[in-house]
Amino acid sequence: MALDEESPLVDHQIQAENQTVNHGRDIHILSWAFLLIFLAYGAAQNLQSTLNTDGDLGTISLGILYTSFTVSSLFASSVVRKLGSKNALLLGTTGYWLYIAANLKPSWYTMVPASLYLGFAAAILWVGEGTYLTATARSQANDHKLHEGTVIGHFNGEFWGIFASHQLVGNLLTLALLKDGAGSTSGTTLLFTVFLGSMTLGTVLMSFLKKRDGEETEGDRDSSPGLYTLLASLWNQIITPLCDVRMLLIVPLIAFSGLQQAFVWAEFTKYYVQPSLGESGVGGAMAVYGVFDAICSLAAGRFTSGLTSITLIVSGGAFLQGGILIWLLNYSEPTDGVLRVVYPLLIAAVWGIGDGVLMTQLNALLAMLFKHNMEGTFAQLKLWQSASIAVVFFLSPYISLQTMLFLMLAALVLSLVGFLFLVLKVEKVFSNHVS
Repeated sequence: MALDEESPLVDHQIQAENQTVNHGRDIHILSWAFLLIFLAYGAAQNLQSTLNTDGDLGTISLGILYTSFTVSSLFASSVVRKLGSKNALLLGTTGYWLYIAANLKPSWYTMVPASLYLGFAAAILWVGEGTYLTATARSQANDHKLHEGTVIGHFNGEFWGIFASHQLVGNLLTLALLKDGAGSTSGTTLLFTVFLGSMTLGTVLMSFLKKRDGEETEGDRDSSPGLYTLLASLWNQIITPLCDVRMLLIVPLIAFSGLQQAFVWAEFTKYYVQPSLGESGVGGAMAVYGVFDAICSLAAGRFTSGLTSITLIVSGGAFLQGGILIWLLNYSEPTDGVLRVVYPLLIAAVWGIGDGVLMTQLNALLAMLFKHNMEGTFAQLKLWQSASIAVVFFLSPYISLQTMLFLMLAALVLSLVGFLFLVLKVEKVFSNHVS
């Protein structure tokens, strides 16, 4: 900033540059940083039930992780508001790095503490991501006189499109480095070492992000709030949003978005992919899932401009996933060799499309509807998503596949009804918010 004082000419030049700055640069950085971090974590998560089988360490550690994630989401918004979204993003990456490092020496003494800390770090990271992306989109819309809803949709589409490709890249890396199977110690060590390197690069890249909200939180950071202030902040960030009927109507859709992700990780690969394609086919099916997730995220983001487009896209995705769930309820493994390969890959592709729809549209919808409490809004998103993911991991061993499918179908119907009711009842309020 000291350079501004050199001459009036320089001052006018800098002001002109600031007025026309392209904030899309920060979305590019954010998207690629998340790709580098999550290609490692996503692949590691897919391997937990295969690698860490002693006492179901892998599955239980994931249940612990998402339970910690759920609890941490209760106060994540206060932490993000205190730190600022960029600093929260950097802090959040440390939990993922520690979790991957723990997988180099997996035991109850390494995986459980790492999972607990990652739950906290993940809540901070994802609330920071939603806050940062929305603030960046608003800056872009204001500086370039663009329609805010369209910019939010485009930025979410780019982020989730690049992010979703982590399934493709991470699983291809796994296939390449675990040629001798998941039981190879040398291959596993090399894989997780490469993952650590990828995460480190992602964190370094994230440090180049511009700060977005420092001027709003500077005063808060200098103060040392007491217990009453902390409790009041927790109430405002978590409880107050639930007093808004719009949030209550969106919560079932948020919860279903977590259920459908956990179903793919915990049930689909186990009951549909592995019997048809074998252990090595799991990585291929998840790669297909990631490709279609990425393509759909980019496309859905481009078509998002307001509540009407969100309604059409979400409804289309819901009908696709509903059709797949009904098919899975009546699914029998094909005897034909080609269909044994095609069916699981086709289901993975359609499920990837559904996930791409939900991730882009939910984030865009929340950013448009709840402008004045971004941290609290995105804390709600991660709270209900992580809680529903934890439910699937803990319930999976105790209920049948058919029961899980019926629960998924019921959750989808409930979430779609709630969402459509929101559209019918709150469209005028929404129009006032984005006009």
